[in-house]
Amino acid sequence: MTLSELLPSLGCEAADHLEPGLWPRRTTLGEDGELLFADAPVSHLAARFGTPAYLLDEAQVRETARAYRRALPEADVAFASKALCTRAVLRWMAEEGMSLDTCSAGEIAVARAVGFPAERILLHGNAKTPEDLKAALQYGVGRIVLDSLDEIEQLGALGSQRVLIRVTPGVNGDTHAAITTGTEGQKFGFSLRADVRDNVDRAVAAVLAQPSLELTGLHCHIGSQVSRVDRYEEAARRMVEVLVRVRDQYGVTLRDLDLGGGHAVPYVDREASFDLDGYARRLRVALAYECSSRDFPLPHLTIEPGRAIVGPAGITVYRVCAVKRGARTFVAVDGGMSDNPRPALYGARYTARLVGRRTKAARTPMTVVGRHCESGDVLADVCLPDDIHVGDLLAVPCTGAYHHSLASNYNLVGRPPLVGVRDGHATLLVRRETEEDLLRRC
Repeated sequence: MTLSELLPSLGCEAADHLEPGLWPRRTTLGEDGELLFADAPVSHLAARFGTPAYLLDEAQVRETARAYRRALPEADVAFASKALCTRAVLRWMAEEGMSLDTCSAGEIAVARAVGFPAERILLHGNAKTPEDLKAALQYGVGRIVLDSLDEIEQLGALGSQRVLIRVTPGVNGDTHAAITTGTEGQKFGFSLRADVRDNVDRAVAAVLAQPSLELTGLHCHIGSQVSRVDRYEEAARRMVEVLVRVRDQYGVTLRDLDLGGGHAVPYVDREASFDLDGYARRLRVALAYECSSRDFPLPHLTIEPGRAIVGPAGITVYRVCAVKRGARTFVAVDGGMSDNPRPALYGARYTARLVGRRTKAARTPMTVVGRHCESGDVLADVCLPDDIHVGDLLAVPCTGAYHHSLASNYNLVGRPPLVGVRDGHATLLVRRETEEDLLRRC
């Protein structure tokens, strides 16, 4: 299949508009081809901070956090810090009244550095180290989500703690296999099946046998980039069934239910987004019905959005290093899989556009590639102007989540800076990694 056949929806029409729903809300296109990001010219930001650079719209991050809290005011909305864990972002989340989902001692350390309220923090993950557990206990986090029988025993020996048990609900989120977490055969959670050794029943019994642990509820997560609200309804119904089963078998009424996150955001034109209001409405109805029909008290709900809060608020800016025209046109930029490994990891698709100048040149299919020594270092297949050349700037939308977090030093390339922008003013949130930084560890 040719590249042009892969891009039928684009049609390589004139790039005189921004694709709706892909770019941060305060991103506009000037008549001179300049891209204004939160009222700041992107070419000016690139000149000031260098490229590649991550740009993040602070106001949009805060607004999305508020939208989640408005949609489910009765729930704890815990920001999944693995999506983007920096002191500035966690400070914003604390100020917006969010709770926090962490997965390591490192993420707890960042939360601690900004004084994030410990009682609003959860720790979970499928393989917590002793250091992770000790960091959580030392800071006094509100809840720890337990994921294995070994972990239950280890935590029970370390100290007193309120805990949840992670359940594998058997719900398919209809997403990529690499980010599916709610079905059997995954490394996450305890199975509902009776014929599986490490199942929910054994986990509940193991926690109740630990005097230092207080079992308060259950947790599940069905995957990432999930757009179908009905999948969350199904997970909620199954989790209520488990809550009832625990009550009937063990005489314990668990009051907390964490349904995880994974809410989808669009990365390319016409890709599915997530209906937050529909999710809140249908989830509320499903829980109320299931609990009422089973004579079970409505549990206190926690959800864990991460990507949905920061992903759409970010863009990445690159500078073109080379254009190679042959059977296929490659546009090579000064970043790549070290600042965005998602295309190489699981085929994630992105769009990109020329910024900083206006052109009337025809647009043709091209492949934007990175600077790294891998054939899989591909960032996007897009239509770009025929006159694209070395020194041009390209911008890629929806890069606020899992870009800074997953960035690496492959080929000993320094990681990009993260720049917060608000009302035209830019603030360096995370500085660019230098060669001196790399040499300190070599």
